[in-house]
Amino acid sequence: MQLIHFAILSPFLLAFVVPFLYKYVRRIHTGWFVLILPILLFTYFIQMLHITSNGRTLFSQAEWIPSLGMNFTVYVDGLSLLFALLITGIGSLVVLYSIFYLSKEKEQLGSFYTYLLMFMTAMLGVVLSDNMVVLYLFWELTSISSFLLIGYWYKRERSRYGATKSLLITVFGGLAMLGGFILIYLITDSFSIREAVNQLQLIMASPYFIPAMILILLGAFTKSAQFPFYIWLPDAMEAPTPVSSYLHSATMVKAGIYLVARFSPIFAISEVWFWTISIVGLVTLFWGSFHAVRQNDLKAILAYSTVSQLGMIMLMLGVGAAAIHENNPAFFGAAVLAAIFHLINHATFKGSLFMAAGIIDHETGTRDIRKLGGLMTIMPITFTITLIGTFSMAGLPPFNGFLSKELFFTSMIRISDISFTDVSTWGVIFPALAWLASVFTFIYSMMLLFKTFRGRLNIDQLEKKPHEAPIGMLIPPIILAALVVTFFFFPNILAYSVIEPAMAAIIPEAIETGSRFSVKIEAWHGFQPELYMTIGVVVLGTIGYLTLSKWRPMYNIFKEKWSFNALYDRSLIGLEKGSYRLTNSYMTGFLRDYLVYVFGFMIIVIGGVMFYQQAFSFQTDQAASIGTYEVILSLVMVAATIATVFASSRLTAIIALGVMGYTLSLFFVIFRAPDLALTQLIIETISVALFLLCFYHLPKLSLKQKTRRFKMTNFIISLGVGVVVTCLAFASTSQQSLDTISTYFIENSYKLAGGDNIVNVILVDFRGFDTLFEITVLAIAALGIYGLLKTQAKRKRGARR
Repeated sequence: MQLIHFAILSPFLLAFVVPFLYKYVRRIHTGWFVLILPILLFTYFIQMLHITSNGRTLFSQAEWIPSLGMNFTVYVDGLSLLFALLITGIGSLVVLYSIFYLSKEKEQLGSFYTYLLMFMTAMLGVVLSDNMVVLYLFWELTSISSFLLIGYWYKRERSRYGATKSLLITVFGGLAMLGGFILIYLITDSFSIREAVNQLQLIMASPYFIPAMILILLGAFTKSAQFPFYIWLPDAMEAPTPVSSYLHSATMVKAGIYLVARFSPIFAISEVWFWTISIVGLVTLFWGSFHAVRQNDLKAILAYSTVSQLGMIMLMLGVGAAAIHENNPAFFGAAVLAAIFHLINHATFKGSLFMAAGIIDHETGTRDIRKLGGLMTIMPITFTITLIGTFSMAGLPPFNGFLSKELFFTSMIRISDISFTDVSTWGVIFPALAWLASVFTFIYSMMLLFKTFRGRLNIDQLEKKPHEAPIGMLIPPIILAALVVTFFFFPNILAYSVIEPAMAAIIPEAIETGSRFSVKIEAWHGFQPELYMTIGVVVLGTIGYLTLSKWRPMYNIFKEKWSFNALYDRSLIGLEKGSYRLTNSYMTGFLRDYLVYVFGFMIIVIGGVMFYQQAFSFQTDQAASIGTYEVILSLVMVAATIATVFASSRLTAIIALGVMGYTLSLFFVIFRAPDLALTQLIIETISVALFLLCFYHLPKLSLKQKTRRFKMTNFIISLGVGVVVTCLAFASTSQQSLDTISTYFIENSYKLAGGDNIVNVILVDFRGFDTLFEITVLAIAALGIYGLLKTQAKRKRGARR
């Protein structure tokens, strides 16, 4: 295992130590110990920039299950390194923020940082794994760890609800994604993403191409909260603010973005990819921004804002697929450039805004903008951070969001120039709807800022007397806000080291054809349509914000009972009720009903397979002759069976059942298996004795006649089992294509184990471990029974006292 593998797994390893640090080192906040690792990892990954910026990649493999093609393969290129830097960089700031946000006296910090470190490892594994199975394992670990983080305050009903909803939706998408990976494996005979890219023509020619694409996109859409799967993200805001800032603005929700970007070289050649991602992204962009204006909770506004911004990035990746088709990939690569640049910008301004919202909640006791107001003079630093973040989110200069928003408008305008698919009819909808969504983005950004910090201060509606946060809680959002401004004035500090290598990973044709991207981001492009669109957003957005009270009541049209959340709740309740009804229908409490299910299933499956495979065969050439003793004993067993079924008393039934068992032991004697005969005699004696001991405590046998239908069901099941088992026995002895295993034991029992008794040799030598485990199970059961009897005896003695 190389150092890069250890770097990925190191947070997971540290997670085992954190509970002990929290328990035994109580003077120091546990977060200070945790903070060291993400800083070291960020430093480690940032040293790799010289590799990717020079067009090279890093590949390292650790064997896991090589026979199945599953190895822990790490592949570092521009795209994966960008995400690794976001995960560790934002992670460092979030841990620092959490030290001052979470009290070491009131919170279970051991659990919190254990979950956070698990999530960090999971995200690093997702973005750095080349093997699709390993990627899937880390992908599901993100779902599990985020479930634990969202439900961290598990005593709150809303926290449990949000955690469960996120787990159900994202795990559903993950399973669909796994199905897509399996289809790719069936095509390429490899789980490697790089190998799949190299076999692009083979994948395109396969009938599994479109199904694999749709399944993988389901995984991406559910994880990145795309329409209509976005409903889990707002409810996930019940998590502590450090979790929201980390998972739901910078990392986890961008895992789906990463998946789409990573598989673009494989699937972007298809028009289905372009239309699916573009339409879903466009609808998500508009839907999220439109509903963000409706919210009154700071984190709810930011949640719907995140949905909208993720839709925007997804839309740009969809439009960027044109760069693979057109002759000028650098021209159409503007959409990919906008997606990568906005992904970075979104992490900075949205991370700072979540932290600012957490500060407001922490220092005032509420996040409701209807109760807030007038905080600008009381919390000037938080106000400045929020101003920078909201203006960047609204796409205003001089903040980095303006630059990526301009690039976004550029890609929307150029969509009409795409020639590989017919967008002439629908092409105008993309820029129009994108521009309208940007207007709503401007409105909710202004709501978040001015309704919180301007207006009259309502001290009586606040749970706490507001004041500025401690400096430790302010440092992380200040750093992010500083990056927001820095990336506007010096945008090209990331162009060649981060953005260009990431684009090359998404659109490799630009490298193969020699037309390497020349990324140059500028704040001023002259009086272009993009600028007029921005001016229009500001003008109409300002009017919309100032007249908000007049048109905001239109949201009352959208009743909650018609929402996707209500549909989810009704579906969940319906499934739960349906499962109860189904379970109660077959869990009757009667053993005879369960035997009907088991034997009926056996008849259908085994009999059906034999019929379908035409496996019925009856050959008696190699069968031994049947002697007089076998016939007599068989007739005795048949008579005993009939007597057991039709016995009118339990004593008669027990005796007849014992006759069957003892007769079977005689068969073993005839077939020269004395060990089995002795075992059968002992078991049968014990069974009959136990039956007779219990006979006194059993209720009196009812002789009431059963319905004909019930008897007929029993008769059919019994007859079916007998026929199927008999046919299976004849077929198995009539179609032996290989030597039986008994031949091996006959030849090797004495030679390898030194014993003539084959049964003993099998149990002691050939199946020694199996026998040992069986004895162990019996010993454990005996200890359990002894413990129960001892406990019962103590209770009786206590009752007598």
